[in-house]
Amino acid sequence: MSLADELQALKKQALNEIKDSVDNLKELNQVRVNWLGKKGPITEVLRGMKDLSAEERPKVGAIANELRDKLADAISIKQAQLEKAALQAQLSAEKLDVTLPGRPLKQGQPHVLQQIIDDLEDQFMGMGYQVLEGPEVETDKFNFEMMNLPKDHPARDMQDTFYITPEILMRTQTSPMQARAMVNHDFTKGPLKMISPGRVYRRDTDDATHSHQFHQVEGLVLDKHITMADLKGTLLAVAHQLFGDDHDIRLRPSYFPFTEPSVEVDVSWGPVTADTKPEDIEWIEVLGAGMVHPNVLRMAGIDADVYGGFAFGLGPDRFAMLKYGVEDIRNFYLNDVRFLEQFTQRG
Repeated sequence: MSLADELQALKKQALNEIKDSVDNLKELNQVRVNWLGKKGPITEVLRGMKDLSAEERPKVGAIANELRDKLADAISIKQAQLEKAALQAQLSAEKLDVTLPGRPLKQGQPHVLQQIIDDLEDQFMGMGYQVLEGPEVETDKFNFEMMNLPKDHPARDMQDTFYITPEILMRTQTSPMQARAMVNHDFTKGPLKMISPGRVYRRDTDDATHSHQFHQVEGLVLDKHITMADLKGTLLAVAHQLFGDDHDIRLRPSYFPFTEPSVEVDVSWGPVTADTKPEDIEWIEVLGAGMVHPNVLRMAGIDADVYGGFAFGLGPDRFAMLKYGVEDIRNFYLNDVRFLEQFTQRG
């Protein structure tokens, strides 16, 4: 039998095997390797071409190339058929009943502290305030000096600070944004009314009521003819928004380097009615405030004889403790879902 005849016989055998004896892609790949590989029967037959005459070699070579092309085409067609059949089988096996009810997914919600901050932002924006955010890594200039706390001021001891360098620190309060806002404000466009929420850091020992990291919302209003009455009215509105209209506030004299006069602000623990006796009211301290110190205005380039205003700093963490009766501030930072899921976001 000539080489040409052997190749024709191999062609018929290979095509029949591809057509009738292959049931899956793994078997098809094995057939491809067996027939078209270097150790396959076609290669074995072609080794005899060295004994052919110069006239016969091109003819046999053409037959061999045609055979390889035919087998490659047959394998491609068979592969497409097997892949389609496999897909149909998979779809049949994984058929879904779309009429079945789906699995309910729990919907996330903002952290309880973020809810308090969101409530405060909504209220203050409704009163015409802008919300400003600033860097948590701050300079000594804006964190202390612009707040009337020069480097030798004893009040710096009130805030134990995380220093990165002698001039760079983790901010101990969000007040630096007040200084930045004052420096950049143009009073020809109207009064300055802003709040600045954010995280602050102090070297404090964590316990039930203290944390080395906590949140603050600083507020500032500057214009002509601003009085302490404006401050009290603003803080009373905040207390009513967060705790209810039946709660009251009181202002007690205090000291802060950046305000004069300064006050501590308390909120009544329970409702206050016309029949409530003053001695029966239980007060909880929630924030500090006061009229902006003239030195703070002057350092920001503002004429303290023309403009004045008030500033306040409140703690959302403390507000959340008071609002929800949480006794340990650390619960807000432990990421215990059982605790956090109690505080459902209001619609």
